[in-house]
Amino acid sequence: MAALMSLAEAVADLVHDGDTVAMEGFTHLIPFAAGHEVIRQGRRNLTLVRLTPDLLYDQLIGMGCCAKLVFSWGGNPGVGSLHRFRDAVERGWPNPVTIEEHTHAGLTMRYVAGAQDLPFLPLRAYAGTDLVGRTANLATIRCPFTGEELAAVAALRPDVAIVHAQQADRRGNVQLWGISGVQKEAVLAARRSLVTVEEVVDHLEPRPGAVVLPSWVVSAVALAPGGAAPSYAAGYYERDNAFYEAWDAISRDRDRFAAWMAEHVLRAPATGGESTVGDGVARNGGEGR
Repeated sequence: MAALMSLAEAVADLVHDGDTVAMEGFTHLIPFAAGHEVIRQGRRNLTLVRLTPDLLYDQLIGMGCCAKLVFSWGGNPGVGSLHRFRDAVERGWPNPVTIEEHTHAGLTMRYVAGAQDLPFLPLRAYAGTDLVGRTANLATIRCPFTGEELAAVAALRPDVAIVHAQQADRRGNVQLWGISGVQKEAVLAARRSLVTVEEVVDHLEPRPGAVVLPSWVVSAVALAPGGAAPSYAAGYYERDNAFYEAWDAISRDRDRFAAWMAEHVLRAPATGGESTVGDGVARNGGEGR
């Protein structure tokens, strides 16, 4: 059964230097609180995996946690580039970061292969791209039945997957709803997993379309109200669009970035909700609790 732990204890127990770490969330339920705790604990040389690295991974990269990024799209949604990501790849600051780029479908299938304990899976998703021949863990194969040439992606088995969800019960079963991305696949593929949640309840009430992660596939659950901010948690709080816009200016300058991280992450408690609007105070909702 999943252990109910504090966020600081869970990160200390599950995330180690040199690990391959997947922090998934597709515009929604992005595990900011857990990522900030990884930064506070000073993890280094991580291979970070995510379909859509945005502000959280920009912060992890800028704080020197990342040695390699495996992804399928990267940017500040609706705003522009990730400046800490670009600085690391283009100029090696604060350390060089290598990249492995896939399509959304391709990286998803890497998780699926890992979750199914298969060595690889075939797909057509790379047709028309120049990624074949340039990307590790991607090759072409010929179908033994039709002769068709297909792409094949190697299974991905992260050392640890970290996701955020709305609820867990006291036995460690987890329920999330709304846009789910590949949280389930990442957890099932990973050797260890941490789920931060908005609240711990006595019983999970079934919801249409919800994803349930049973306790036996989760290593640890940590209570982190507001733990997805400035992204959103359906039924709890909305996306903080103003912060995404403000991050563009904060992250462009190394000194301003370092000062912001020192004030709002390094000196913040490991309880969730550390993200702020501009350089101001955290704004998290609580509707629906």
